[in-house]
Amino acid sequence: MDQLNSIINSINAFAWGPPMLGMLGVTGLLLTLGLVFMPWRKVVYGFKILFAKTDEGEGEGEVKPFNALMTALSATVGTGNIAGVATAIALGGPGAIFYMWLIALFGMATKYAEAVCAVKYREVDKEGKYVGGPMYYLKNGVGQFAPELGKYLGLAFAIFGAVAAFGIGNAVQVNSMAAALDSSFGVATWITGIIVAALVGFVILGGIRRIGDVAGKLVPAMIVLYVGASIIIILINIAKVPEAIAMIFNYAFNPAAATGGFAGAAVAAAIRFGVARGVFSNESGLGSAAIAHAAARTNNPVRQGIIAMLGTFIDTLVVCTMTALVILTSGAWTLIAPEGGGYTGAVLTSQAFDVSIGGGQYIVTVALVVFAFTTILGWSYYGERCWQYLFSEKSVLIYRAFWVLAALSFANVKVDFVWNLSDTLNGLMAVPNLIGLLLLAPMVFKVTRDYFEEQGTPLSRAKPPKA
Repeated sequence: MDQLNSIINSINAFAWGPPMLGMLGVTGLLLTLGLVFMPWRKVVYGFKILFAKTDEGEGEGEVKPFNALMTALSATVGTGNIAGVATAIALGGPGAIFYMWLIALFGMATKYAEAVCAVKYREVDKEGKYVGGPMYYLKNGVGQFAPELGKYLGLAFAIFGAVAAFGIGNAVQVNSMAAALDSSFGVATWITGIIVAALVGFVILGGIRRIGDVAGKLVPAMIVLYVGASIIIILINIAKVPEAIAMIFNYAFNPAAATGGFAGAAVAAAIRFGVARGVFSNESGLGSAAIAHAAARTNNPVRQGIIAMLGTFIDTLVVCTMTALVILTSGAWTLIAPEGGGYTGAVLTSQAFDVSIGGGQYIVTVALVVFAFTTILGWSYYGERCWQYLFSEKSVLIYRAFWVLAALSFANVKVDFVWNLSDTLNGLMAVPNLIGLLLLAPMVFKVTRDYFEEQGTPLSRAKPPKA
């Protein structure tokens, strides 16, 4: 087992190391340039079409565009926003946040391209449901000019996704929930396992429509509550905000010296942990969110792509930024833990909330639990669709049964090997996906240009169609 773990760690060094993070950054940069920075300039436009009444019930698909986005967000807004940001600061210093922002800005173009391809090349299965994602646009898109390459890339993504889901989308989440509830409220881990398994089973048995409905209510509510609480703390520490922002930019290009419990960090560490935690949080480039957006009720891949890119914007540039400012303005990142050294992960975020407002740790616990629960729901759909691609629609119930049993089991037992393997496969999902995006980029650029030309206005002035 030790030898196997060593092999996995070696692969993981690539899957989440500089080579892969570089590929993600370069792909995002190329797509951003090819789209003439459209994702950056169309954020407001994206929110307009997200809430436009003309989108409700318009087009073919399983769920409303809004619910498709919420399903995708349910899988990304989670431990990465609470624990991931804190880890990035603890290991890379305040400058890591700058690189989280940077990878998110370019990741918006990547997420946009993923959704465009997902809707463009989605299929209708034997049960009449719309299915899609990287495995389908690799097979149907790349397969148009390289059938064998598209086939094997799609197969590789589906295998990676089906297995990785159990770690990143199930084990990590339910174990974090159980530990948080046990620490803050004294809830036994086995009780958490039973409750989570029951709730998850009830929701996922209803398929994407029920997942979308639940995510459409829980995710916005929790984002508002978490961001609202963060804003209150930031306002309490408003005098320290300019200093916090200055530290982010200063330490992005200069080493951060050791202070208090913070051990110090070089610029290389800021880049590494900022980019890695940013990708882990918003999943741009991994292709997972495209699976949810493929089910959207729309006839226009560009419209859904514009909505999809908002996921990266909300996840990293809004929620992660709130967490970072709370940690930096509270001074918690320099506190010394009882066992020595500094705090990290969700504990650091809890400390930041607690030193600012009484009982702040309970806010973090509740947010972590709800975010983790919605992540389990979102990833259940991702893994299920990968499983269906590999086998058949009829076998989906088997996957759902395994998913519920996993939620029950991992609440009580830490299986480091499963986490390690899943983390590796999660990172490897990006390999076939990025190859596909680069090969299909000309199509993405063309349909984008065509869409805005049909609007009758230049890209810089395009407006959502009137009802």
